Amino acid sequence: MNVFLHHIYEYQKGLRKLVLYTGCSTDRTAIIARLEKHKIDYIITQVSGKKINVFFGSQECIAVLQNFRTLELDKISDSEDFILGVMLGYDVSLQCRRYVKRLELIKAG
Repeated sequence: MNVFLHHIYEYQKGLRKLVLYTGCSTDRTAIIARLEKHKIDYIITQVSGKKINVFFGSQECIAVLQNFRTLELDKISDSEDFILGVMLGYDVSLQCRRYVKRLELIKAG
């Protein structure tokens, strides 16, 4: 939970507009309580029986995620992967290369 709390700190300080935190399902109630206490928008998805992904941040970023076909990270489209990476603050040039590489794999396959 310390990493989760640090992510909240970074979000509140404006270092991030969107955060993806993977945590234990058993912490779900505490995570929701903390996000709601700070009035932070979020989406939680089940990864496995023991793990959850918590997307939280600005309302605008959460609204974009709500329009994804799925938030199962291994099933998102190439475009969704690109958008998510940029919103999470990944290097834009690296995301562009990753996107083009994924498209080239589709064309070759």
